[in-house]
Amino acid sequence: MAARNRLLAARARSDTRAWQVKQRERTRHLIELGGLVAKAGLVELTHDDRAVILGLLIEAAAQLRGEDRAQYVTLWRRRGRRAFNEEI
Repeated sequence: MAARNRLLAARARSDTRAWQVKQRERTRHLIELGGLVAKAGLVELTHDDRAVILGLLIEAAAQLRGEDRAQYVTLWRRRGRRAFNEEI
């Protein structure tokens, strides 16, 4: 009985740890995305107005859904890479 309880407890710990790892990965991803918003200067430019920031992101998503998607992706990728390279 004790061995069975130890086995069940070990399984519960490993399940929790897998869930925690997944949650930490998601949290890290969201933090990194927030860092990109800050790096772009959107926080200062909008005076930390989250409705404006969300509106900007919604507008960008709408442009990506349009016919000029490839052009926007190329342009924004080029600008983003340039910004990353300037940091160094």
